[in-house]
Amino acid sequence: MTENETITKPEALPPGLYLVGTPIGNLGDITLRALETLRAVEVILAEDTRISSRLLARYEIRKPLISHHKFNEARRADEVIRRIREGERVALVTDSGMPGVSDPGSRLVRACREAGVAVTAIPGPSALATAISLCGLDAEGYLFGGFLPHKSGARRRMLVRLAQPNIAIVLYESPYRLEKLLEEIREELGERTVFVGRELTKKFEECRTGTPEEIQAVYRGRTVRGELTVVIAPATSPTVPVDQKDITG
Repeated sequence: MTENETITKPEALPPGLYLVGTPIGNLGDITLRALETLRAVEVILAEDTRISSRLLARYEIRKPLISHHKFNEARRADEVIRRIREGERVALVTDSGMPGVSDPGSRLVRACREAGVAVTAIPGPSALATAISLCGLDAEGYLFGGFLPHKSGARRRMLVRLAQPNIAIVLYESPYRLEKLLEEIREELGERTVFVGRELTKKFEECRTGTPEEIQAVYRGRTVRGELTVVIAPATSPTVPVDQKDITG
């Protein structure tokens, strides 16, 4: 072990807020450090306690779960800060991925930092990083737009603002709005190569690459299920025919 490498033992965790990355699909995709942290804390804040309960049960972790989502995040802060100042270790998890990345967490982190409370990230799976590694699109960088607004006008304006030369755009999208998104991409950004990753890391993972029209044709008449991660290539990238898709699972 080098002088820069450390192993944090669970019993040595100091009081503070721990942002724990959790699997985006496959429950096996959790780090040893995340498991050690969840076992060491006194309480776990969860976006949906039902979903987090399944993960904890898989690894035989029994800890109190407190609901923490976008509708109660602001008012939870005082309670969390009080707990930590009294010596507790508090973990924050979301339904999947990293807290604060298109998920609740940023308000609580900001409140803890303003209060002088320690905040530590326990990195884990991310649909953003997974999609970028899978898409194979050539770009000089990526802009992450998260979930676009629901209203059509705001969605279109956001797409235009995100569009930069030689920069790919990464979005999260609901399966119910995929067709709408593809149409907006075509109309606002022109013919781009688009990657759609569905059910990433799960049994029925599906990855499609093509123009908006080609991907629309693939999903037309199908019921699309599961969360989607969409990567839009820069205008300068060559178009990849949809028949070069990669489907696994």
